[in-house]
Amino acid sequence: MSKQIRLATIDDYPKIMEIWESAVRATHNFLSEEDFIYFKQVIPTDYLPKLDVFLLIGKEKAIGFSAALEGNLEMLFIHNDYRGRNYGKQLFDFMKEMHGVMKVIVNEQNLQAIGFYEKLGFRKIGRSDKDGSGKNYPVIYMQL
Repeated sequence: MSKQIRLATIDDYPKIMEIWESAVRATHNFLSEEDFIYFKQVIPTDYLPKLDVFLLIGKEKAIGFSAALEGNLEMLFIHNDYRGRNYGKQLFDFMKEMHGVMKVIVNEQNLQAIGFYEKLGFRKIGRSDKDGSGKNYPVIYMQL
């Protein structure tokens, strides 16, 4: 499959949010519907414009996205239709090489993501009872 990774633009936000929704619905069963709607509203307005977001494209279709800031992996999502095919690792490898990613914060209840990052060499270094938005979703701090 020919694939490329490119910087996303505001025109990509609807596709990014489609990927986000697909991935979150598949992996974040602990998230309340109210908080799901909250994040769906604030991500394109409060998060994406402040980050350089990179889109993974395969066969002319956006299948994943990621963003990093100061060595922290801020987000990495793969559309549920494409999970388990090594795309997450490819996108992570790009972010590590191009943006020096060494840390990530993962929802404690997202065991698939914790396992994914552990396979990449991350280890747990801390925990918080609340996520970055102050919501009651415990997070795990991980580092390479």
